[in-house]
Amino acid sequence: MSMEFGNLAKAAAGDGALSADEILELRQLGWADGKMDPEEAEGLFTANDACTDPTPEWCDFFVEALSGFIVDTVEPKGYVDDEMADELISRVDRDGRVGTMAELELLITVSERALNVPERLKTYVLKQVEDAVLHGDGPTRNGGLDPGGINAVECGLLRRLIFAPGSDLPAAVSKREAEMLFRIKDQTLYDVNAPEWEKLFVQGVANFLFGFGGHEPLERERAAELEAFMAREGAGVGGFLSRMFTSKPDFDGAFGSLLDLGPHGPGVEAEAEEAGQLTPEESHWLSDMLETDEELDPLEKALLVWIAEETGEEFKA
Repeated sequence: MSMEFGNLAKAAAGDGALSADEILELRQLGWADGKMDPEEAEGLFTANDACTDPTPEWCDFFVEALSGFIVDTVEPKGYVDDEMADELISRVDRDGRVGTMAELELLITVSERALNVPERLKTYVLKQVEDAVLHGDGPTRNGGLDPGGINAVECGLLRRLIFAPGSDLPAAVSKREAEMLFRIKDQTLYDVNAPEWEKLFVQGVANFLFGFGGHEPLERERAAELEAFMAREGAGVGGFLSRMFTSKPDFDGAFGSLLDLGPHGPGVEAEAEEAGQLTPEESHWLSDMLETDEELDPLEKALLVWIAEETGEEFKA
């Protein structure tokens, strides 16, 4: 670690704030040799611990610098190993919870940047985001968290995580992520929630039930393309894919790259057809989730409407 970087980080820790000029100087010093070393990374954590009123500029720099260090330090680049994952958790954890909003952003960004992360880190990040959405209070890079209800910022955090390449399934929603959405829905049912929340709940659970193509690590660009496809307004995954294949689209056209899934390519049509149908296991799971309440709530009804519209069949719980 350069002497200048260390001294500046200590000075920031001393006065509890970093000016725009100090952040710029840290940025220049930290990458003077083209990379950040462990001592410099520790200096950023120390400075962040001391920030009593972190600015968006500080959060951006903190997340950008440390996510790059965590994801690209160990070969092969793009993968977080067990040692790095354990070190990250130990550094941000405060009695089972993440200490600052900047550190929460860091966890999500690592999941977005990495092609894959260890299972322990996936589990930890999922729990921290759920806790933050339900109980968090404080500023993030794009707005504030509110312990009452689900706001648009919290919807954004959830969407980023469940579709992140380093989450359970790249660009797809896993069973435990769908169950997390149900838990959040149940705990915020009578709160004032952002309009984005119903859409995210329906899309997220439906993606678990009908999505496909997220079973192996993908390049980050492809994962972003799939996430954008699944999030299109009014584009149900199962039914939309079914209609595409029925109409025999031009695969050299706009959807060619989207459906070029490497090892999935030769059987993509069969995989899409299979994904567009509820399996007995999925049906039992959905029935169990719906039956935890005495009656269907508005978000569950919206989910069932989506399923009926996309499959042409009414789901019987």
